[in-house]
Amino acid sequence: MKIIQYAPPLAAALLLILFFSALPNLKYCTLPCDEEKLSSKDSKRSRRNEVLFLVLLCAVYAFTAFFGLGDTVAPQSFMPMAGNSVIFELNGEASPTEIMLYSGVGTGNYDILCSQDGENYVLVQNFEQKHSDVLKWHNLDFESSFIPKYVEIRCTSGAPWLGEVVFRDQNNRAVQIKSNASALCDEQQYCPDRAGFMNSSYFDEIYHARTAWEHLNGVWPYEISHPPLGKIIISLGISLFGMTPFGWRFSGTFVGLLMLPIMYFLLKRIFRSKSVSALGTIIFASDFMHFVQTRIATIDSFALFFILLMYLFMYGFYESGNRRDLALSGLFFGLGAASKWTCIYAGGGLAVLWLMYWIRSFIQNKDSLPWRAFIKNCLFCILFFVAIPCAIYYLSYIPYGIAKGADLFSREYLQIVLDNQEFMFSYHVNVQAEHPYASRWYQWVLNVRPILYYLNYFDDGTRSSIAAFLNPALCWGGLLSLFVLIYTALFRRDRKAGFILVGYFAQLVPWFFIKRLTFEYHYFASSAFLVLAISYVFDILRRNRKDWLKWTLPFTAVSAALFILFYPVLSGLPVDSKLASSLLRWLPTWPI
Repeated sequence: MKIIQYAPPLAAALLLILFFSALPNLKYCTLPCDEEKLSSKDSKRSRRNEVLFLVLLCAVYAFTAFFGLGDTVAPQSFMPMAGNSVIFELNGEASPTEIMLYSGVGTGNYDILCSQDGENYVLVQNFEQKHSDVLKWHNLDFESSFIPKYVEIRCTSGAPWLGEVVFRDQNNRAVQIKSNASALCDEQQYCPDRAGFMNSSYFDEIYHARTAWEHLNGVWPYEISHPPLGKIIISLGISLFGMTPFGWRFSGTFVGLLMLPIMYFLLKRIFRSKSVSALGTIIFASDFMHFVQTRIATIDSFALFFILLMYLFMYGFYESGNRRDLALSGLFFGLGAASKWTCIYAGGGLAVLWLMYWIRSFIQNKDSLPWRAFIKNCLFCILFFVAIPCAIYYLSYIPYGIAKGADLFSREYLQIVLDNQEFMFSYHVNVQAEHPYASRWYQWVLNVRPILYYLNYFDDGTRSSIAAFLNPALCWGGLLSLFVLIYTALFRRDRKAGFILVGYFAQLVPWFFIKRLTFEYHYFASSAFLVLAISYVFDILRRNRKDWLKWTLPFTAVSAALFILFYPVLSGLPVDSKLASSLLRWLPTWPI
């Protein structure tokens, strides 16, 4: 069993050693040439092949990502239970052995009581609806000393909402009920056999999915520790598919799909090679974090989506001073900042790249320094990286204004925006919490402490789990590639290497100084630049070895194979518990 457990990681380590041993001596190797340009007349056949590749890759990824994403049905009507009591009349002779409750928003406590005559009730159970129970099915074992004719659910504290109540007998069949609370018994057909991620929220969906629904319904949001735009984007999926697990996860998954062509064109813009771009995009598509993080209804997907677009267009300015690209980079910076503050870190990287462009311009034009062009460009950046992003950020608070009845240009609306900035800053600085899967930045870069989003054991010896961490090929191969980039940036003054390194460290370095609770998923934005780093190494091989595909194709194939191997613990697919632990727990700190 030990051999089975350690064989995969040892094989992966051997692959990395062999792969990097194929690199030429960097001191003499031919690096990507800045003067190289793409042919302006690609053949029609080449373009068709490029389109076909992207279509096929996106189709395969879409099928994998949307399959098993979540149920498309769920209770939609809810009842406020604060101070209320609901009585259910049970029809039939069978005694219920289980109660399935679908909880809405809010917290509180319930007493569950039984009666034979509708007058005298006996307390049989208590149930607490916590903050972590939002939009979830709950299995409650039901035991009574007699066959009840009536069951009362009484709210004893708090202000919780309920969506549905289902009674089931020992044969797992629903018991027919009558109640004057129609909202709690009008969607019995949506009750699942057992609660799980397919029919219930998990991890931070209890905050973000809920808040997205509140934005749609003009309710003051519960989650206000991040800017609103990410939750607004989640609400688009809810408006299309309803307040269901599939609905609240749709937007993030769709954005995860859109990232693939964006990554392809970013790679193509940097390396001017369809082959390198294709291989890099496959590695990106087979990354564990990308798959898991875009399938959960949180806002990190949208942050990385906008970060990729920021850097895609910034590269156009970084290389040639194209102002149109600079403007588009600023626009996506504004959208990113309105989604999550981590995009502001990316903005710091953009500023460094902008400064590097102008330093290079001044060095290359010593005889006639371009001060006039520099000042005009500064004003241009004030418009597209300050004014327009501020306007986008301000407008993103429209759902807050609607909830408070505040006009867009009123003092009350402005105060809502300002107060929320103060709250967010204070919250993130002062948050005090503990979590069993918390980790620090130096653990992320080595992939030693994944975060377990979901875990459920079943009676047949299987389990369903969802863990967020990087594909080992990407994480460890990317980390080694970074050292190659550092060398070529410092000693060969390679601009492409500098661009990638700035992007990577802009997302990682701020976490060096953050003392609050952090997790592996905070490395998500940096992981995209690991794809660029590996692709950079691919490009070195392409330019220095005729047999470069002999080395890059196996690396890419192993990355895809690892995704298939780990798919059960990324997707929640039930798998034998012992087999998963023996085969997939490469490190003792992996909660798999």
